[in-house]
Amino acid sequence: MYDKPRFLTAGESALIIELGDEIDVECNERVIALSEEMRSIDGVSEILPTYRSLLVHYDPLITSFDELVENGKEKMRTLKMRRMRGKTFEVPVCYGGDLGPDLGFVARHNSMSEEEVMRAHGSRDYRIYMMGFLPGFPYLGGMDERIAAPRLEKPRTKIPAGSVGIAGKQTGIYPLESPGGWRIIGRTPMRLYDPDAEDPVPMRAGDTIRFVRIEREEYEEVRER
Repeated sequence: MYDKPRFLTAGESALIIELGDEIDVECNERVIALSEEMRSIDGVSEILPTYRSLLVHYDPLITSFDELVENGKEKMRTLKMRRMRGKTFEVPVCYGGDLGPDLGFVARHNSMSEEEVMRAHGSRDYRIYMMGFLPGFPYLGGMDERIAAPRLEKPRTKIPAGSVGIAGKQTGIYPLESPGGWRIIGRTPMRLYDPDAEDPVPMRAGDTIRFVRIEREEYEEVRER
């Protein structure tokens, strides 16, 4: 984590505030806490927190880059850190087979059995560091590094919604059908994004995901419900 935040321009109406250069829980909690403080500033229209930084969109007719930088510095000086107590979501996952076509690769890549990979993946509680490139895509930290695996050399053009994947030392869930290059080890019947719901994306950065292994029959039952 940096001793002092870095303030960078992002086009004509956005500001990037960088707090560090690595995946770190304390840094991420500062990012989330600062994002909540920055929302109260006049002219701020949208804030996107990431692992280590936040992107602040603003209306240049109401505020300016320099004013936001000063506001950001003041918010950092008075930032009150408190341990976040986000929600915990249990996510059922059916591993392997046609729902997890890359489970075998991940096992071979790490000289493990498929059973060992499944147990390792489900043995941790995962922090949501940020919501990603699709609505409701959670980027999760804390994965057992023994099951880390490289991305596909050639991304798939279609990955089904609910697919649970591994890319490097990260794991995540595709909320919508999408192209992608993550190694898919299973699938959840849970909907992470529902555009018709009052809250289309119930998960937030700072929440926790716990994967719960289920068999194919239960997967089909839950999916039908």
